[in-house]
Amino acid sequence: MAAEQKRNITQVINDYSKRLKGFIRKRVTNEADAEDILQDVFYQLIGNTQPIEQLTAWLFTVTRNKITDRQRKQKPELIEDIYTNAEGEDSINWTEFFPDANGNPESEYIRGLFWEALNNALDELPEEQKRVFILNELEGVPFKVIAGETGETINTLISRKRYAVLHLRERLQSLRDELLNY
Repeated sequence: MAAEQKRNITQVINDYSKRLKGFIRKRVTNEADAEDILQDVFYQLIGNTQPIEQLTAWLFTVTRNKITDRQRKQKPELIEDIYTNAEGEDSINWTEFFPDANGNPESEYIRGLFWEALNNALDELPEEQKRVFILNELEGVPFKVIAGETGETINTLISRKRYAVLHLRERLQSLRDELLNY
């Protein structure tokens, strides 16, 4: 790479890093993802062999595409994500509170508490989020089928389910804490 071209790329990176990072941060929740996306954008700039006529437009278009690609690669959150404590493998998770259905009155009581709390938390959700969560997670209907029935895009449905999962995780945390301290 010629010295002049290196200076130009360095100048572009210095000039656009802050603006692009701000743009990315508004669209992703994780700082590490924002850094990765910014790095990918500049890596694509360095590897580009075609002349770029409108650099600002090109950079923001590539950035928007990288954000979209990153969001498509993320898996939708599952109900197991609600149960599992993210602290590590040794942590207690919700599934430990649901032993096999053996008719044990304590297990049935805990199961009843959980379903009551889940239904109450589901009732707090906007109807669209609640419906997607119930259809996909509880009834096992694939996003593709839901999209066909509702006319919504799969990405919209995944987003709605994600918001539902985040709400449910927060609401069920207090029940989990109570049961652990019992």
